[in-house]
Amino acid sequence: MDSDKLNVGLIGAGRIGRLHAQHLSQRIAGARLLMISDVHLESAQSCAKQHHVDQAVSDYHQILEHPDIGAVVICSPTDTHAEIMMDAAQHGKHIFCEKPIDHDLAKIDQALETVNKAGVLLQIGFNRRFDSNHRRIKDAVQNGEIGEPHLLHIVSRDPAPPSIEYIKSSGGIFLDMSIHDLDMAPYVLGQEVEEVYAAGSVKIDPAIGEAGDLDTAVIVLKFSNGVMGTIENSRQAVYGYDQRVEVFGSGGSVTSDNRYPNEVTVFGTQNIHRDLPHHFFMDRYIDSYVDEMSQFVSAVLTGQPSPLEGSAGRAAVVLALAAWKSYRENRPVRPDEVV
Repeated sequence: MDSDKLNVGLIGAGRIGRLHAQHLSQRIAGARLLMISDVHLESAQSCAKQHHVDQAVSDYHQILEHPDIGAVVICSPTDTHAEIMMDAAQHGKHIFCEKPIDHDLAKIDQALETVNKAGVLLQIGFNRRFDSNHRRIKDAVQNGEIGEPHLLHIVSRDPAPPSIEYIKSSGGIFLDMSIHDLDMAPYVLGQEVEEVYAAGSVKIDPAIGEAGDLDTAVIVLKFSNGVMGTIENSRQAVYGYDQRVEVFGSGGSVTSDNRYPNEVTVFGTQNIHRDLPHHFFMDRYIDSYVDEMSQFVSAVLTGQPSPLEGSAGRAAVVLALAAWKSYRENRPVRPDEVV
């Protein structure tokens, strides 16, 4: 075994697990993927075969008991995250866990306490913080390039809604979809949220409403420094994956546009057009997924702090729960009302 490599076990071989498996096995030089687990053994086996990993199992405890594995990447369903995280910490494994940690703050607190006592590194998988566009906006705000920030606007629209079965277990739009933006907003501004107001409706598929969820929503955030922020979410943008951010300030504004498969603009006699933006989050954010995992591996190998600590993962859940409370009670909600 090379001493400069981190041996990793992957727990959960679904869509996001397979993406991380590809990066760990092919794109991150400091990592070695040794074992993959999934409750559906065939999923683990097919993922392992695809990425040339020798061991595939159905019980994640076999990963935790493997003496050569130093870290785990948790990509299982959300309702298993906290339990697996605590098990991994008690086995002395460093942890990368996809968002959210859980939908229940008591479970999150128990998991974070266990991790802290164990002294292992924990990173939460909010990949958008590692996107170069979003980082540049944060830098512009921090460096004073736009003066004093006044307004933040985030547009986040998916190309199509997920399955109804997924929606039923997702925690709803604020805990599933908006949570990325609720993490991004304080990150970009470097300020805490003091108040949340959320409104929403069902405009795309009545079955989403019947499942107790929304498919269209707007969240208004009031920050500690007086900045006002808005987050606009839709589960269906027919033209592709729509991801844009703007911060407007006293000295200007900074904006990011969608990313496209190419940068070509076609000029004709009747119109000017370009191709549609990326249609899937794995295409739009592929580099950010690589970067977040590279930074996790590097932090473990070098003993540096986590690039995205558990407290940040908890804070995003608090804001998502505040958004749901605001929607249901039709009033602004302070985050401390749900803590």
